[in-house]
Amino acid sequence: MFPDFHYLFNSLFGIDIPGLSLVKTFGFFVALAFLAGAWVITRELKRKAEQKLMLPEIVTETEGKPVTNAELVWMGILGFVIGFKLLGLVLNASEASHNPIDFLFSLKGSLIGGLAGAALFVYSRYSARKKQQLPQPKERKVAIYPHQRVADIIFIAAIGGFGGAKVFNAFETWNDFIKDPVGNLIAPAGLTFYGGLIVATVALYVYARKKKFSFAHLCDAAAPALMLAYGIGRLGCQFSGDGDWGIYNSAYITRADGSMVKSSQMEYDAVVKQNPHIFIDRNENTVIPHKYAPAPSWAPDWLYAQNFKHNVNNDGIPIAGETGDYIHVLAAGVFPTSMYEAAACILLFLLLWSLRKRFNRPLQMFGIYLVLNGMERFLVEKIRVNYKYDWGFIHPTQAEIISGALVIAGLALFFFYKPKATVTQVQ
Repeated sequence: MFPDFHYLFNSLFGIDIPGLSLVKTFGFFVALAFLAGAWVITRELKRKAEQKLMLPEIVTETEGKPVTNAELVWMGILGFVIGFKLLGLVLNASEASHNPIDFLFSLKGSLIGGLAGAALFVYSRYSARKKQQLPQPKERKVAIYPHQRVADIIFIAAIGGFGGAKVFNAFETWNDFIKDPVGNLIAPAGLTFYGGLIVATVALYVYARKKKFSFAHLCDAAAPALMLAYGIGRLGCQFSGDGDWGIYNSAYITRADGSMVKSSQMEYDAVVKQNPHIFIDRNENTVIPHKYAPAPSWAPDWLYAQNFKHNVNNDGIPIAGETGDYIHVLAAGVFPTSMYEAAACILLFLLLWSLRKRFNRPLQMFGIYLVLNGMERFLVEKIRVNYKYDWGFIHPTQAEIISGALVIAGLALFFFYKPKATVTQVQ
């Protein structure tokens, strides 16, 4: 695994650049997911604007007005924070590389960097507005289409998505959460996708109403983007080894040097006895389930099991003879569900992209997305480790409950939703 770019470059090219440890692999893929999603949704919103399905908001802008003191103050604050943390990260790279998120939320940084950043931001805003300033400011009407607001849409989705993902994850990992609520909420790992999807959807509904464009068509435009972004995000989980893996595959165990080999059920049981605490689900206080499933002769072992050597969470057992920040490996192979989901969702994105022009009724495309996403997640939950609710005769996970509801909602939208007659109002 590659918990950060230091490990990535060292493994792929044999180049040892310690400073690259500041760039975390999972964070890089999350950023890549947002960029890919933004590109897809922009294209779809433009297409819908050409079809007169997404109408612009007419706003009044004042051209040539001088910069205000409030603007300069806010730019100074923003520049100070960015400069304070950026130069602080560079000057404290060895400390910050262990956990950049903790460093960013701490009071540590560089005062010189902060002052330089504040001065740069204030001067940039002042000089830019000075060049545009007119002797007599004038007002003009401007048509702003939804595809011109993609930056705002992505920002709202990111904030709402991250917040929702952390809150829903807290319910799934309640025992860990109550031990360290603040640490769990700001940690980069531990995100529940459906929590993010629900909260981001509510936030964007409010935003669409405020800006007076069709929320239904926004959902349709976002459907392929969501599927692609989710697939890319799961690649980040896979390559960093952030803990989003499946149950144990008892056909594989790990040697002391970190290599994974095929094993018998008896050998797997012996590993469990040697490391009982590793095979316990902390949230349910029960032994993590396993399935004996050796890969057939025609398939590679990594398709059926991986032990996530050098995983970013340092889960598992220490690797003999290794030192550093990420020196752990799982004691036995697990089903690489993040890899399965990444492959499935990227393929489903291609399917949605090919179907996007065939449905004209609002929310049909989004309905298909909900069905496909719900089915994919419901199936993969069968081999994932998650908290299970006790409903007597059944014990579903949070994701199984939500994914089942999304499939039903998606079918209802596809077959029964009837849009309003006008497209100028929010659906």
